[in-house]
Amino acid sequence: MLKQTLIIALALAATPVTQAVDWYTSTATATWQRVKSPKWSTSAQADVVAISTDKAQVIDGLGGTFNELGWDALCSLDAAQRSEVLRHLFDPDESNYTYCRLPIGASDFAMNYYSLNDVAGDLDMVNFSIARDRHILIRYVKEAQRFQPALKFWASPWSPPAWMKTNGHYASCWDSDVPSHNGMPRHLEQELPCTGFKMQRAYLEAYALYFAKYCQAYAREGVPISAVCIQNEPCSTQKYASCTWRPEDMAYFVGNYLGPRFEQDGIDTDIYFGTINRDNPAFTRTALDDPKAKKYWRGVGFQWDGKGAIPAISKEYPHLKMMHTEAECGNGSNDWAAAEHTWWQMSHYLRHGASVFTYWNMILDQTATSPWGWRQNSLITIDTDRKTVTYHPEYYLMKHLCHNVQPGAHRLVTPIDNEQVLAFCNPDGQVVIMLVNRSDRQQPLSLNYQGRYLNIVLQPHSFNTITF
Repeated sequence: MLKQTLIIALALAATPVTQAVDWYTSTATATWQRVKSPKWSTSAQADVVAISTDKAQVIDGLGGTFNELGWDALCSLDAAQRSEVLRHLFDPDESNYTYCRLPIGASDFAMNYYSLNDVAGDLDMVNFSIARDRHILIRYVKEAQRFQPALKFWASPWSPPAWMKTNGHYASCWDSDVPSHNGMPRHLEQELPCTGFKMQRAYLEAYALYFAKYCQAYAREGVPISAVCIQNEPCSTQKYASCTWRPEDMAYFVGNYLGPRFEQDGIDTDIYFGTINRDNPAFTRTALDDPKAKKYWRGVGFQWDGKGAIPAISKEYPHLKMMHTEAECGNGSNDWAAAEHTWWQMSHYLRHGASVFTYWNMILDQTATSPWGWRQNSLITIDTDRKTVTYHPEYYLMKHLCHNVQPGAHRLVTPIDNEQVLAFCNPDGQVVIMLVNRSDRQQPLSLNYQGRYLNIVLQPHSFNTITF
């Protein structure tokens, strides 16, 4: 039992305290269970969670990432099974994902290296093509749009076309464990903090055109791109598709090439600085304060070690959107402990101003392993041999968040040091409270609203969503 009073500021319009309450809970042994609704009471029976009226950021959307290996696993199922899996992710009556990530070219969970123009020296992008994506990623997206027609998308490259990089290779470092995984000779490794992109005018112009053509081509397919991040994890060398960038160079590219290109072509896709995987806020400030680039930044995307920078940056740049870009992916455990770790990330990023939360791989096969040998978690596993589908604890954690929280909802202010609670107010006035108990004991709480109380008991190691 908590020893201190919990003060949670929830922004609400005045509504009758007799309104109906819904409560769903999940534990490791019983997921998405409806609990007998608590009744409003005139007295508290446990530690009090007081409700007020302070609003925080608007939620733009919540969801996961489309990757080639996910679609490959889905294709092992028949059409009815495949549709059922996607319904559980995207249907508003199920998990209700509303904002998802797309890779621009190969991610580390693509089938292999590729970009949208692998013709070296094609600075005019004559050979730019999304033909491969039409066959794989866009088919995946179109199936999801059947259940969520208003689904929004943001995108980022893991690597520019290899011929635009200083080492001429998609990877940034030699694979010391299994050199054959990426085929890169050791002498081509990139160095930090150097930029791996060829910072020459012709390549910068060509890369801006590459981004513009991507946004235009996807829009023609009925997949409008709301935002782009410039580079996935620019602060790391990786044995898979990757590229290092100094923040000064990303800002130079945006301020002098990408921003003006989008203006010239009438592209309204937002430009985000990201996805940043460094905890030093100074790295991000360097780009955001650039005199030419700052007129084009609309937000910042953080993942992994970026969690250490978002608290400062969200306060210092309140005019910019904050985005969580990738949940930490584990090593294929897919267990309750992994879900509780993802909850901590979810709570941390949203309490520090993120308007988007993006899970990583929504679906993988039973190996859960990338072509570069990293076994990772996913929301759903499809056994491609047995044609069976398994929904993991993180799937239910995401459902507890996404099922009720609508785009346009406000997060409602909660104590910044209390990670067990998130609260939201939807555009229609519905209040959504997510409570997580990570302890080994039951936890009684009293939710206070307008002088009345909901007296509840959270089960050990449980995810809970209460709406009214």
